Amino acid sequence: MKILLHGRDSASWVSRLEETAPGTTVVTASSEAEAVSKIADADAYFGTITPAMLAAAKNLRWIQTPMAGLERYFFPALIEHPVIVTNMRGIFHDMIPDHVMCYILCFARDMHTAIRRQLERTWAPKDMKVFHLPEATLGIMGLGGIGYGVAQRAAPHGMRIIAVDPRREDKPPEVAELWRADRLDDMLAQADFVAVCAPETPETRGLFDASRFAKMKPSAFFINVGRGRVVQLDPLVDALRRKQISGAALDVFEQEPLPSDHPLWTMDNVIITPHSAGFSAHGHDRRIDVLAENLRRFAAGQELNNVVDKAGGY
Repeated sequence: MKILLHGRDSASWVSRLEETAPGTTVVTASSEAEAVSKIADADAYFGTITPAMLAAAKNLRWIQTPMAGLERYFFPALIEHPVIVTNMRGIFHDMIPDHVMCYILCFARDMHTAIRRQLERTWAPKDMKVFHLPEATLGIMGLGGIGYGVAQRAAPHGMRIIAVDPRREDKPPEVAELWRADRLDDMLAQADFVAVCAPETPETRGLFDASRFAKMKPSAFFINVGRGRVVQLDPLVDALRRKQISGAALDVFEQEPLPSDHPLWTMDNVIITPHSAGFSAHGHDRRIDVLAENLRRFAAGQELNNVVDKAGGY
């Protein structure tokens, strides 16, 4: 059996993978041209695959992607190909929820205002706006690993948690209500915080538009750590300016980097982070752990972890 690795740092993983699946030939490629020349007899592949690479592959049965979000990974020939695709789902289950909870606590204690006033050296405590989290409702769109991690962190603060998810059947104990996607508007009407933790799919792309922000409470805060293209920024800016919602915290955007002249940068009720919610000292190790475990399973003929619905994109 042969696996081809194509990507930054993958050459350092060879010995670990050879130990994981003895008898496996592990080869690496540093360019697309080199990958095309080496993929012909590969049974498995790690990296981002191109149409040229897929066309050259004769034995390919499994692809392990280096990322969790795959909205721009697939192309028609790959969707139609019988190859199994797995992703890195699960490696961000703690750091991104921590990031969301940081946003929530910042808004609850008005830290975003305090930080701006610190820069201005302004002492104005009387008009600081704080509120009690046990009296707040958190709405989570997408109750996968990240969304559930958010629920686990919010529950000890006494928040009521409602979630919308198109697939999940079981309602975790931290969640008061679990609804299907057709009840998103009901969730928006009740939530004091809305946390988007959903992937980008044809159904979610551009989902948050002017009509959705109009469904939210004027006192509510909007958070997006899912995918940038799920949220239309122009309607969000308009909703913030018109005070249809109280604030927003964003880690992902329709266009990245966010243009320096974008109005979101200068809004007092907006927190911006540069697609950094997934940053961790453990990301590299978690990726090799996922790849190694799936390689062990592949070599043993066992079911793989994190199999992706190629047509659905996640």
